[in-house]
Amino acid sequence: MAVELVYETHAITEDNENGIATGWLPGRLSERGRVVAAELGDRRRGDGLAAVYSSDLDRAVETARIAFAGTDLPLLQDRRLRECDYGDLNGRPVADFPVPRSRFFEEPFPNGQSYNDVVAATRDFLGELAGRWGGRRVLVIAHSANRWALLHLLTGASMKDLVDAPFVWQPGWTFTVE
Repeated sequence: MAVELVYETHAITEDNENGIATGWLPGRLSERGRVVAAELGDRRRGDGLAAVYSSDLDRAVETARIAFAGTDLPLLQDRRLRECDYGDLNGRPVADFPVPRSRFFEEPFPNGQSYNDVVAATRDFLGELAGRWGGRRVLVIAHSANRWALLHLLTGASMKDLVDAPFVWQPGWTFTVE
């Protein structure tokens, strides 16, 4: 039975506000980010969610905890939902990243991962959802690379195009996972 997956990006971090690519570093929500996390909870609490998954990186975990504080929803962390490991570029200014970023679809970042590695981890995560949550609605709080992977895997969008496109925030993306 299909799962309805709602994807939300973790709330705004201090690194986001300072133009830093956090990658696999923990990151910390900014003051504005904590407000945005609470707004996510206000927006999603009445959504009929069965569970909330997040990356195990601190910024995603903190987003989930703030958003769903005081609820009995299971808050589950999964390392397969981590941002791309930028290796030597973790914690560096976004302006330092080679352009186009899509060159890292198959080629890993120096001492890190490729975006294709994120696609593989996301595919593995999705493979378990239907068996556990079939017929239900699940929220995933993760990172940009995971959103690109979901769009690639579930809509057929080109990963290279997604990686190079400017980020446009919206209040969630909804997918059906068979």
